[in-house]
Amino acid sequence: MTIRVLIADDQELVRTGFQMILDAQPDMEVVAAVADGADAVEAARRLRPDVCLLDIRMPKLDGLEVTRILAGPGVENPMRVVIVTTFDLDEYVYGALRSGATGFLLKDSGPTLLLEAIRAAAAGDALVSPSVTVRLLQHLAQPAAGTVRPLKDPLTERELDVARLVARGRTNQEVAAELFVSLSTVKTHIGSIMAKLGARNRVEIAAWAWESGVVS
Repeated sequence: MTIRVLIADDQELVRTGFQMILDAQPDMEVVAAVADGADAVEAARRLRPDVCLLDIRMPKLDGLEVTRILAGPGVENPMRVVIVTTFDLDEYVYGALRSGATGFLLKDSGPTLLLEAIRAAAAGDALVSPSVTVRLLQHLAQPAAGTVRPLKDPLTERELDVARLVARGRTNQEVAAELFVSLSTVKTHIGSIMAKLGARNRVEIAAWAWESGVVS
């Protein structure tokens, strides 16, 4: 299956570079490359790409607003969004997690991580990478660390184990191996955790784990 990707970035060199990398993959196709958020929304609604790769800072509408429009709470048939950010400048990308983004990466992460993030999003998963996501979540969650958000239905000890590993960037297969359980059991636990937290994806599980102090 070919993954259809929309690229939105106000820097022409970035757009061109990303498009060259993606178009060189046998399983990817860039269906649009636009320079601002308004064009991103229009093109995404018209073309319905499998993944939208969005810069955080763009003219007209920034990446956060575009994410809310395409994937935010209450959006019917939300799209899969990967945010591209510069860590030192774009700390507010944390808000993208609450806006529906399924992953994010640094602009200088290199082609391997870029492709990994896109494929993860297309598969309905999220890139939770120890080198990117965990570092960013840990940085942004520091003020809230140690404050556990009360839940009507608390996580079980095993669910907490799974949440900690998800927050540390483990894949389902790695969680299964570390906890000595089956892959289907891990998926069941993750589904239960998402239901209890009201989370829509693994990134939101990771965000909750860091901000609540479950992971330190």
